[in-house]
Amino acid sequence: MASFVIEGGHRLSGEIYPQGAKNEVLQIICATLLTAEEVTVNNIPDILDVNNLIQLVREMGVTVAKNSIDSYTFKAKNVDLAYLESDEFLKKCSSLRGSVMLIGPMVARFGKALISKPGGDKIGRRRLDTHFVGIQNLGADFHYDEERGIYVITAERLQGNYMLLDEASVTGTANIVMAAVLAKGTTTIYNAACEPYLQQLCHMLNRMGAKISGIASNLLTIEGVEELHGTQHTVLPDMIEVGSFIGMAAMTKSEITIKNVSNENLGIIPESFRRLGIKLEQKGDDIYVPAQETYQIESFIDGSIMTIADAPWPGLTPDLLSVLLVVATQAKGSVLIHQKMFESRLFFVDKLIDMGAQIILCDPHRAVVIGHNHDFTLRGARLTSPDIRAGIALLIAAMSAEGTSTISNIEQIDRGYQNIEGRLNAIGARITRI
Repeated sequence: MASFVIEGGHRLSGEIYPQGAKNEVLQIICATLLTAEEVTVNNIPDILDVNNLIQLVREMGVTVAKNSIDSYTFKAKNVDLAYLESDEFLKKCSSLRGSVMLIGPMVARFGKALISKPGGDKIGRRRLDTHFVGIQNLGADFHYDEERGIYVITAERLQGNYMLLDEASVTGTANIVMAAVLAKGTTTIYNAACEPYLQQLCHMLNRMGAKISGIASNLLTIEGVEELHGTQHTVLPDMIEVGSFIGMAAMTKSEITIKNVSNENLGIIPESFRRLGIKLEQKGDDIYVPAQETYQIESFIDGSIMTIADAPWPGLTPDLLSVLLVVATQAKGSVLIHQKMFESRLFFVDKLIDMGAQIILCDPHRAVVIGHNHDFTLRGARLTSPDIRAGIALLIAAMSAEGTSTISNIEQIDRGYQNIEGRLNAIGARITRI
């Protein structure tokens, strides 16, 4: 297993470009199964989760051509349906959470899908009910094979329907949308997720011939069509990485420019960092973060302690709470971080406490951070990355710490961040992979 050795205390300087959005590209690759024609996808990040999904669809019989360093063409003309019932395929699905979004396209186009319980981050229970109930509402039949530990989903032809989702699940909405575009009749999805990544998926499907209206709202209407065609698509920059770079600049008192961030798709993210006292300037489609010796957390208008919580879009994405929490450890003031969605995502704070951070873990969902105001520097430590987002938060902490830190299990970071040490070293970090 690989590790990072980080020499803390170095300031960053210069420009950095965010990678393509991981959470978008996983949906987009699955959507290429909806047509037998070629679909070209640009700005694909070179990260483990994406590479594993590309390899999985290749083994399913999809022809995959690499056009350039970040551009691929997919042609799902000869999908091997027999392979989809093999133990090898199901085992690979179990280690890749994004594989759950294969269900919608497979059932819609081929009438059958098999899936094992998908893996991914160990951040708490992640329900699949929204996926399953939504596709059941379109007429699919679900059967759980206890002996093999797999779900078998079948449907002769999906039928459009009205549904009110029990939660605004991004991947759940994506799965249902991909199933509904080839269903007979009209599907209405209320309480749909409306993240930019889902908007991107819907726009791509429409270019392929789908009829989706209500994009960017929580009420989607989909008129089913007989078939979809090929298209080209460019993935948005990763908003989570943009937020991570803002946090790195603040923690290391650095001056950096984050290039080509797609400002109109960042939502409340820049404002959430401003609430911690971090100065940001929008310059065209870039974000400039000036060097700050100190930053002060705002209070609410009535003087009460600032609370930062995740919420469905356009609220704050839960994927950035780990970064905001670690950035708050060096702010002036206190903040309550409320992680509503996942009950294990805050447990990495024990490692920050070992580094000298002042954090009270109230329960699995809430932590109070008392900032050091840079009066006390975190100290280097031996750390382990429990999941992608905690991993990058620990990397930020180590970059700001006094002394040397080691982070093991960095495969978790590699799942979501492309060549992160190379890109950060280019602007002044001291990170070695061993």
